[in-house]
Amino acid sequence: MKIVADDRIPFLKGVFEPYARVVYLPGGAIAPGDLRDADALITRTRTRCNEALLAGSGVRFIATATIGFDHIDAAYLEQAGIPWTSAPGCNAASVAQYIGSALVSSGEDLRGRVLGVIGVGNVGSKVAALGEALGMRVLRNDPPRAEREGADGFTELPELLSEADFVTLHTPLTRDGAHPTFHLCDAAFLNGMKRDAQLFNSGRGEVVDSAALKTALKTGRIAGAVLDVWENEPGIDRELLNRVRLGTPHIAGYSTDGKANGTMMSVRAVANFFGIGELRDWRPARLPEPEQPSIVLEPGDSAVRQIARALLHTYEIGFDDRNLRNDPAGFETQRGRYRVRREYPAFTVRNAVPEARMVLEKLGFRF
Repeated sequence: MKIVADDRIPFLKGVFEPYARVVYLPGGAIAPGDLRDADALITRTRTRCNEALLAGSGVRFIATATIGFDHIDAAYLEQAGIPWTSAPGCNAASVAQYIGSALVSSGEDLRGRVLGVIGVGNVGSKVAALGEALGMRVLRNDPPRAEREGADGFTELPELLSEADFVTLHTPLTRDGAHPTFHLCDAAFLNGMKRDAQLFNSGRGEVVDSAALKTALKTGRIAGAVLDVWENEPGIDRELLNRVRLGTPHIAGYSTDGKANGTMMSVRAVANFFGIGELRDWRPARLPEPEQPSIVLEPGDSAVRQIARALLHTYEIGFDDRNLRNDPAGFETQRGRYRVRREYPAFTVRNAVPEARMVLEKLGFRF
């Protein structure tokens, strides 16, 4: 049995070697010749799994260790009889951590502010829960869910845009169907937002019309933007990078915990498909500890300052922003060599005032 795997998938090396010949390659460089005699492909978003790559291959199963799957040509794979799986929800907590740092780094008191979450699946639901834990009023927009479940609990897009202080996008990328999301955030969308509002996108780059966003930021139509995903990655728009409040290289979901979850889900899927019983319940060995797992807060600080400090201790979003601005051409390198970033439950907090402790406990911090 032969498995071809993206060489940047963490915790994977050594797992399948007792059962298969494993070839590790850069995801963007995997070519048809590499798959001619392969039985399985384990990949990430940089490998376009389509007819051009897979026609004539021996691949019988594909696992992508990612929450998104717009790099998967599902129609072709169905036609070719190649089953595939993704890792839904694997990095939802990681993206929520990213959004938490983006929110508190604004310097604003978030209590009572309005967070508009567009796309309320695994990730959007985690982000909405984070907003509520921070004392924000959360508006949820998800037309497919509203159609299936009823309108209660969901807000129409125009109302959400007119009320939200922060609008965050967590939709898949779709170009057809009843609710396409390609360029969902266009000029009309941005004109519907409040002038002092900020736009966050950590979903898919093409959901935002970059030209329209540049115009909105140039003219002051909206107050700011935080982008982790971009059109035309990794060749991102340098002018847009210069205009956003924070810009990062598609790493919102790159916590060590989220990566471990994605790898675990992919390993188990491949093991189940090929009947490798020893790996059906596989999980990575113990994850690396954070550099500073203890957060010692200033007892005299307000709850707002303590919460912000705790969130930014776990993930200082400005670090990734500075790296990208200093080296935009290093977008892929910064992703591929991303540092250890642990999620909230890996940290212990000391000296929290009661209000801060209540919030941080909801988010999963330890005391």
